[in-house]
Amino acid sequence: MSSSQDLVSVLKAELRRAGLTYADVARELGLAESSIKRMFAKADMPLSRIDEVLAVLKMDFAELAREVALASPPRRELTPEQERAVVADPKLLLVAICTQSQWTLEQITDTYTLSRPQAVGCLLALDKLGFIELRANNHYRLKIDKTFRWRPDGPVMQFFREHAVADYFEGGFDGAGELLMLVHGQVTAGQAALFNDRLQRLAQDFAQQHLANHKLPDTQKQAYTVLLGMRSWLFAPFRALLRAAP
Repeated sequence: MSSSQDLVSVLKAELRRAGLTYADVARELGLAESSIKRMFAKADMPLSRIDEVLAVLKMDFAELAREVALASPPRRELTPEQERAVVADPKLLLVAICTQSQWTLEQITDTYTLSRPQAVGCLLALDKLGFIELRANNHYRLKIDKTFRWRPDGPVMQFFREHAVADYFEGGFDGAGELLMLVHGQVTAGQAALFNDRLQRLAQDFAQQHLANHKLPDTQKQAYTVLLGMRSWLFAPFRALLRAAP
């Protein structure tokens, strides 16, 4: 629950930008300067008081909301320390992945053997990490960008390499809706970048379709995992057969 703190932080910045002090605000609102300082220090300010401060600033709430959004842009990745915190607890990692798919608390606890307090605790931890913004009644808003990805060499991907890759590729990829392709070729760096963009759009399409199917009954849906990758690489036994460069 960082929303009130975000609002107050932006209000502070707007006061500085307007050249207004806490004493100026206190005079306009008919309050003691110490009361204004305490409200800003504790980020404890009801909406009615926020509206009064906005009137002093000659701003409306829509402008404030825009400034809050600009001040805290969605994350494209977490720090290595934050990823280590996520991967240190398998339950927290599970809930993080569920929130990426925008599962409700009820969907998480109905599907997995997490108690409601455990799941709420994970949501609180993700809120502190800046992954989500936890709201009333355990609803939340993602604070990550649609292009978010775990760090390629970070703790989370290292965990998946150790524990998930072999399990994923053990399947035959011959079931309904399954596919495995390996394509090798030589292209320019610019073309590779274009293919990366297209792969990202494909991942976003998959995520959007997941959201579009969100309200369908579980009997009409099946869990799929899309794994996308592209790197400059040649299979080790083939590398061993390469001719030495002249």
